[in-house]
Amino acid sequence: MYLKEQNLRNQSSLTQFLLLGFSEVRELQVLHFLVFLVYYLVAIGGNLLIITAVVTDHHLHNPMHFFLVNLAIQDVGQISVIVPKSMANSLMGSRHISYSGCVTQVLFYIFFIASDFFLLTVMAYDRYVAICNPLQYEMLMNKQACLQMIAIVWISSFLYGVLHTGGTFAAPFCSNIVNQFFCEIPHLVKLACSDLYLIEVAFMLLSVVVAGGCFIFIIVTYVYIFTAVLKIPTMQGRQKAFSTCLPHLIVVSIFVLTGFSVYVQPFSNSSSYLDLAKTIVYSMIPPLMNPIIYSMRNKGIRNALFKVLGLR
Repeated sequence: MYLKEQNLRNQSSLTQFLLLGFSEVRELQVLHFLVFLVYYLVAIGGNLLIITAVVTDHHLHNPMHFFLVNLAIQDVGQISVIVPKSMANSLMGSRHISYSGCVTQVLFYIFFIASDFFLLTVMAYDRYVAICNPLQYEMLMNKQACLQMIAIVWISSFLYGVLHTGGTFAAPFCSNIVNQFFCEIPHLVKLACSDLYLIEVAFMLLSVVVAGGCFIFIIVTYVYIFTAVLKIPTMQGRQKAFSTCLPHLIVVSIFVLTGFSVYVQPFSNSSSYLDLAKTIVYSMIPPLMNPIIYSMRNKGIRNALFKVLGLR
């Protein structure tokens, strides 16, 4: 009873968390700041270019590029939630994040991660309709339908974030040392000192089921898409169909493969720096790669980018 009361007092007096520092050496802290700064500017710049290119080119005002703009917005939000705070801590030689800051970081990071996966699922459906039911495409993917899909994606993602945030911070914490460079749920759950953490464990299991369902939907969708593409009589037609599908499939693969090891085994005993490396890969690589993949494989995006940049 005494320990429980002491833990509750610790929870009520907890005002900040200590994040994992990349190094105690000042020169390496500055190096981390500079590396993250370059990454952040490149990733933000790439996604903003995609948004600008689609908005300014009326040839790209269609459902596929509308969803791509939302994916770029999601990428900007995802890295903006975690990277600036990590850079600021390295620059100031600090590891601190306030309790409210940690709550906010969890809420919006899960919000953007969930919206990413839901958007990729919607984009798979868009490609399925375009290739397997082209005559019904304009009817099924009209402006109202696209707006409704996006509204559902963003609203459900926010509710999803609220659900996980409530489950994570429902339990009192026995420690404020988070072995990650931002407030990541698996590492916060490890700090819980009451059975209330099982609420978040149940939510995480539910997330695995939901994510698994979306992933199966995407895979089945692409089985139908590739079957339909192979029936296209001309090589040029097949190449055009593949050019609109392959970027999306590559983005899905990167997102799923990098995030799988972090959230499927959240309570593993792997080293902190191994967890750090895996988290950097799944949280920072997709927002950087998405603009590159789409601009390389999409001729319309490339042409629009050339116009934005004033290139021939």
